[in-house]
Amino acid sequence: MDKELLDRVAAVGRQAALAAGAVLRQNYYKPHRITLKGVIDPVTETDIQSQEMITALIRQTFPGHGLLAEETTEEGQGEQPRPAVSAPAWEEDPPAYRWIIDPLDGTVNFAHGFPAFCVSIALEAEGTLQYGVIYDPLRDELFEARKGGGAYLNGQPISVSKTARLDRALLATGFPYDIRERLPETLGRLGRLLGVAQGVRRAGSAALDMAYVACGRCDGFWEENLKPWDTAAGLLIIIEAGGRITTFSGGDYDIYAANILASNGSLHMAIIEELKF
Repeated sequence: MDKELLDRVAAVGRQAALAAGAVLRQNYYKPHRITLKGVIDPVTETDIQSQEMITALIRQTFPGHGLLAEETTEEGQGEQPRPAVSAPAWEEDPPAYRWIIDPLDGTVNFAHGFPAFCVSIALEAEGTLQYGVIYDPLRDELFEARKGGGAYLNGQPISVSKTARLDRALLATGFPYDIRERLPETLGRLGRLLGVAQGVRRAGSAALDMAYVACGRCDGFWEENLKPWDTAAGLLIIIEAGGRITTFSGGDYDIYAANILASNGSLHMAIIEELKF
C-alpha cells in the first residue's frame, strides 16, 4: 500500500477509534440495555452505537471498502468472514480492502462497570494487515501501528519487554465464551502458567491484553477461540513492536486461528511448553 493511501487510512482509523471511544466513555456511567448472543456473550446498545459511528466515518472516505465487524452490519452477520466489496473509483487497479472492527472489546466489563474495554480497528489489503489501532477511552491511550512503520502509544514509540525468564514474567490471558465446554483444558493451561510465571492477569479484553504486550506491560498473552476482530489490530501492533505471535503449538498464526500465543519473543518457546495439553 502506498504511503499516501496509508496516511489516509491511518487518519480515518484514528478518527473512528477516538469518536467511538467517546461514545463508550459517554455511555459508561449510564444504564445499559443488554441482550445475549450466547449464555455469557452480551451485547449492549453501546456496541451498536459505536459500530455505527465507526462504519459511518469509514464510508465517508472509503465507500467501497469491505467491513468485517463483530455486530451485524448491512453486509451480513459479523461473525462470518466476508470478502471486501469493490474498491472506490479513484483506484485504477485496487486490491481488496477490508476493515476489521470490534466496536467494544470487553462488553462484559463495560456492562458491569468494570473499567477495562476498548475499541479495536484494523485495515487489511489483499489479506495483509496494513494498519491497526486500539483505543482505551477511559485512560485516553491510543495504540497504533502501520505495517513496517513501528508501533506507538499516543504518538510515542513502544516495544515489547526484554523479560527472559518466566518466573519474572507477567502474563495475560482470557477465557473463551464456550469455556464451559473446554473447562479442563483451559484451567489446566492456566494452572501450569500460574505455577511458573511471576503473575497472570485476566482483565477481560483481548485487544487491550495484546496492546499491553506490545508496550511491555505484559510479557505474554494466550487465549482460545477468539474472532478476527479481537486480534487483527493487536496482531499488527505486537509484530511492529518487536513481538512474536503463533498458535499454541508454535505454528503460524492468522486471525482465523483457533488459539493465539503472543509474547515478547524471548519467552515464546517456554510458554509453548507450558501450553501443551
